[in-house]
Amino acid sequence: MDIAVNGHKAYCYTGGRPFDPARPTVVFIHGVLNDHSVWILQSRYLAHHGWNVLAVDLPGHCRSEGDPPSTVEEGAAFVAGLLDAAGVRQAALVGHSWGSLIALEAASRLKDRVTRLVLVGTAYPMKVSPQLLDDSLHAPEKAIHAITVFSWSTLAPPPSVLGPGTWVWGAAKALRRRVLASNPRVNVFHRGFQACDSYANGERAIAQVTCPMLFLLGAGDQMTQPKAAQTLVRAAREAGRQVQVRQMRVGHEQMGEAPEETLQALKDFLQA
Repeated sequence: MDIAVNGHKAYCYTGGRPFDPARPTVVFIHGVLNDHSVWILQSRYLAHHGWNVLAVDLPGHCRSEGDPPSTVEEGAAFVAGLLDAAGVRQAALVGHSWGSLIALEAASRLKDRVTRLVLVGTAYPMKVSPQLLDDSLHAPEKAIHAITVFSWSTLAPPPSVLGPGTWVWGAAKALRRRVLASNPRVNVFHRGFQACDSYANGERAIAQVTCPMLFLLGAGDQMTQPKAAQTLVRAAREAGRQVQVRQMRVGHEQMGEAPEETLQALKDFLQA
């Protein structure tokens, strides 16, 4: 589904169901060098079980036009514009990695328009090593290999994802190469990493979120270690917010490594 947001086409996967703004809506926001497809199992299930799904390609990524967000704040403004353009009054936001920061910032701005907030593989501050920042710009293939190794804790997925025996490292690399190649004008790899690295509004933003929050963390996550999310968890609790924390025995790619557990966590939280 294509939606005009701020004068540019934004692509949203709707899970194979017609978009209906009257239904409860959940927006899925991907991370650096990803697209809507990383949410394929979770988004499709929810779309076929009463939810209106918008799994977005961020601007300048794959099937979406426009300038890629250079900051988390720009990403949050896009999410607000997307809801307005789609005619959605309220929605749950689910974000992974960089997308979790975008979802957080958007929820802090949209207040009661956000009904639930799910932060998957999050951290704050989400600092990126200087070497990875440099490689994402000057040696992207080297950086793609590094983050693929850091992101997965298994070499083969469970049957419910890509099929038994699938080489997930190869599939993840192929996706990242495709996302990078989708924008010949801007290095979305480096720009996304810079946006993560420079975001400094996390603690203030989470104190302004009004809805319940779920942190979905990977116990074996080497990209955003669970301990790196505790600043946000603590700030949310100190602000008196409703907070749930759930750890899974996986790495950074929770949606692919533990698809059914991730889906069950989303179902439990969104329907509560």
